[in-house]
Amino acid sequence: MKVKDQFTVVPEGSITTPQGFRAGGLHCGLKKTNRFDLGVIVCEVPANAAGVYTLNAFQAAPLRVTQDSIAVDGKLQAMLVNSGNANACTGQQGEDDARSMRAAAAKAFGVAEHHVGVTSTGVIGELLPMPKVLGGIEKLPAEVKADGGEDFCQAILTTDLVQKMTCVRLTVGGKTVHIAGAAKGSGMIHPNMATMLGFMTTDANIDSAQLQKLLGGVTDSTFNMITVDGDTSTNDMVVVMASGLAGNDSLTPDHEDWAAFEAGFRFVGEYLAKAIARDGEGATKLIEVNVAGAQSQEAARAIAKTVVGSSLVKSACFGADANWGRIIAAVGRAGQPVNTETVDVRMGDISVLEQSRPVRFDEERAAEYLKGELVQIHVNLHMGSETATAWGCDLTYDYVRINAAYRT
Repeated sequence: MKVKDQFTVVPEGSITTPQGFRAGGLHCGLKKTNRFDLGVIVCEVPANAAGVYTLNAFQAAPLRVTQDSIAVDGKLQAMLVNSGNANACTGQQGEDDARSMRAAAAKAFGVAEHHVGVTSTGVIGELLPMPKVLGGIEKLPAEVKADGGEDFCQAILTTDLVQKMTCVRLTVGGKTVHIAGAAKGSGMIHPNMATMLGFMTTDANIDSAQLQKLLGGVTDSTFNMITVDGDTSTNDMVVVMASGLAGNDSLTPDHEDWAAFEAGFRFVGEYLAKAIARDGEGATKLIEVNVAGAQSQEAARAIAKTVVGSSLVKSACFGADANWGRIIAAVGRAGQPVNTETVDVRMGDISVLEQSRPVRFDEERAAEYLKGELVQIHVNLHMGSETATAWGCDLTYDYVRINAAYRT
C-alpha cells in the first residue's frame, strides 16, 4: 500500500523488521496473570538513539537511567521494559533497582551498561520485586528472536486491549530503509507525554543529533496530540534506535530523500498515537479534531487538544448526541485568540455552526454519524492559516469501571 508515494506500509512488519533488531518477552511474575510482563529490543550493533520523556515532575526512576545511558555517547543496544509495576515514586531504592535492571541486562546480552535503556509501566508507588525481575532478565536472551515483535508488544501492555505496531519501507540513496514502531497506552493519557511508551527502530544511517531533532518534531504533532483522560503519567517515554545497517549515506535535512524519511517517520508516530487514542480505556470510538484558520500553530494545537479532551464532548460522542455547544465552549476556554463571530463547526460533513451561528441540521443523521467508530470534528476559526489535529476517544461507563479497580 502506497502512502503519498514516499513510502510503503509493510503489512506484517514489526519493530524487528529493520536490519539488526531482535526482540522478545516473557512472564517473570509481575502480573497476576500469565501474560508477558518483561520484554526487550536488542540491536546487533550499538544504535544511534534519541528519546523524549514525560513532563510530569515525578519522573519515574527508569526514565532518568535511560537518559543517563543515552547521554554517554548517544547510543543504545538494548531497550528493556517491564509492565505491571511503574517503579515511580519509589525513592532511591527505585533508582537503584532501575540501575540493577540495566546492569543485569547488559550482562545478559553482553553489551556495555551505558548502551542499555530501561523503562517500566504499571502501578505507581510500589517497589519492584527484584528477585523476579532479575530472574526474568537472566532468561530473556533465550526468548529474543528475529520475529519477536509480537512477544515484545505483549510484554509492554497494561490495560491495553490490543497490540500496537507498524512498519514502513522506503528508499534512501538507493538503499532500502525501514522504520518501525510499537507502543502501549490506554489510560492516564494526556501527553506532553502520558502512560504511554513508544519504541521506534530503523536501519537508516542517521546520527543521534538529527534523530533527536526529528523525534522531537514528530512527537509534538503526533504523540503530544492525543488525550484519553487528561492525566499525564510519570513514565511516558518514546525512544528511537537507528542501527545504520541499511548502508545509506548519512541522513540530514539536506539529503534528497530526507522528506521521504521524515514522512515515513511521521506516519509511524501518527499511526501509534492514533492506535493509543483508539484503545483508550473503555473507548468505543476514535475522535479526531481538526482545527483550521488559527493565527498560530500553538493556538491550533491548544484548541484541538482542548476540544478532544473535553469530558463533555467525549460524553456526547459516546451518547451520539450532536451537542455542538460543548464543542464551541471548549474552543472558547482553550486560552487562545478566537473571533467569536467567525467560527465554523462540522461533525463529519454535517455543518452545525457557520460564522458562529447555528445551522439547521438533521439530528437523526448526526446521531447516526456519531454512532460510528470514527468521529471527526472540524473547527475553522477563519483567523489565519495554521492547522492542527488531535486525537482522543469517547468517555464511557467502562472507563470508570476500569479505573475504579485498577489496583485490585
